[in-house]
Amino acid sequence: MKRVDGCALALVDVCARARSSGRNAHTRSSTLHYVTKSQAREKTLRNLYKTGRSIFDTEILCETLAMGAFSVVRRCVKKSTGQEYAAKIINTKKLSARDHQKLEREARICRLLKHPNIVRLHDSISEEGFHYLVFDLVTGGELFEDIVAREYYSEADASHCINQILESVSHIHQHDIVHRDLKPENLLLASKMKGAAVKLADFGLAIEVQGDQQAWFGFAGTPGYLSPEVLRKDPYGKPVDIWACGVILYILLVGYPPFWDEDQHKLYQQIKAGAYDFPSPEWDTVTAEAKNLINQMLTINPAKRIMADQALKHPWVCQRSTVASMMHRQETVECLRKFNARRKLKGPYTFLPQPCMVNSLLPPQEPQATVVHNPADGIKVTRKQEIIKITEQLIEAINNGDFEAYTRICDPGLTSFEPEALGNLVEGMDFHKFYFENLLSKNSKPVHTTILNPHVHLIGEDAACIAYIRLTQYMDSQGRPRSSQSEETRVWHRREAKWLNIHFHCSGAPAAPLHISSPCTSCRLEPGQKRTY
Repeated sequence: MKRVDGCALALVDVCARARSSGRNAHTRSSTLHYVTKSQAREKTLRNLYKTGRSIFDTEILCETLAMGAFSVVRRCVKKSTGQEYAAKIINTKKLSARDHQKLEREARICRLLKHPNIVRLHDSISEEGFHYLVFDLVTGGELFEDIVAREYYSEADASHCINQILESVSHIHQHDIVHRDLKPENLLLASKMKGAAVKLADFGLAIEVQGDQQAWFGFAGTPGYLSPEVLRKDPYGKPVDIWACGVILYILLVGYPPFWDEDQHKLYQQIKAGAYDFPSPEWDTVTAEAKNLINQMLTINPAKRIMADQALKHPWVCQRSTVASMMHRQETVECLRKFNARRKLKGPYTFLPQPCMVNSLLPPQEPQATVVHNPADGIKVTRKQEIIKITEQLIEAINNGDFEAYTRICDPGLTSFEPEALGNLVEGMDFHKFYFENLLSKNSKPVHTTILNPHVHLIGEDAACIAYIRLTQYMDSQGRPRSSQSEETRVWHRREAKWLNIHFHCSGAPAAPLHISSPCTSCRLEPGQKRTY
């Protein structure tokens, strides 16, 4: 069955409970009344979106929040209390026998888990052709996205985050459950309120084990968070979740992962060798206790790896007020912002075991690992990465005042709308050359530029458009650090295997001559000047 990945709810697909009526349907665990607001979207799933649609004529659904191939997520409100929930509706008519088996396994698991740091299943309702699952409505979004929006973030905050994650992992391990897909996308916040609880979501790959049993349950998970034993196809169990926690903690502290390579084979070699370190300068300000916990989590031998309940007793976790540093980690926030943008661009990349093991206690079977998304998606992801990379190279040429490098990346007939052109469409390179020769080449002040929230739209195989926010840090004429922001769009065309920028658009208002270069060159403002958007 397809899951609605990437939804703000990150809900877990589960199966229902057997109905006492014996009609192979399922019984509701409680009675809920819901209020509706949405209309139909697809004829094939008309009943899912029908205004006033009710479940067994007693529960009425709300507006659509997210859609998948075989399911839809809709907000709902319990009439008697006004409490909001999220209902996931599965079109069971389209499920294969294997998908039904997966649902049964997930149902058993979700019924067991009742913890403040886990997205909880509240109700399970079935009718002919559809199944309804009612979960916590978690509205705070992803933990990692919340961190980059904070004004203050310290090592102690990272400790508080991993403490809640470990609490959820400890709970599922106590119930002999292994999640197998711990990653940032599955770490959500209950609400947008400050201090909202972290909640673990998505038990689509979770399995049941017997105590500390180690067995081969299939190749499942997300590449950067896979443990060495899974990559070696050795028997594994609960320690795989702790390894993933170690990767997450590493990212929480510096904003980038311990293992990384564009080449997946090289990435897996790094993981199997446990080849990570704590490089300067970013790790110089991290306490030894934090590094010690990471080392115990990222231990290659699973038998020697720290367990969840032990990690919760680690001084850096349970004594954070006196052990963890309170210093604001701005560099971590900036790196994490880039990390978030990259993983959003790449999208979900999760491996599923094939075929599915219905009973995880059956003898181990050799899996045939497959990727959830279509192989063509990999080509699209690579092409989008190319566009981001070439855009970064172009901006680097601008910051360096390197007009020659700039012309190699741009089409000679480049068109652009820029504030300094006063609303006129500029064509050719002369307009840009003026700024390179009269400002950039004479400016030796350090400039640092960051591309935020890049969105790439592919237009066929040889064209693409990228939209992003450009944040520029620089020193003003009095030596004071300043920053400016612009919203930019670039259109790229590939000719003879080479990407060229053919059009550029920058938002904003013109600034005083030569106090700011053309937006295609710097976007730097002097004190007192302000761009409008």
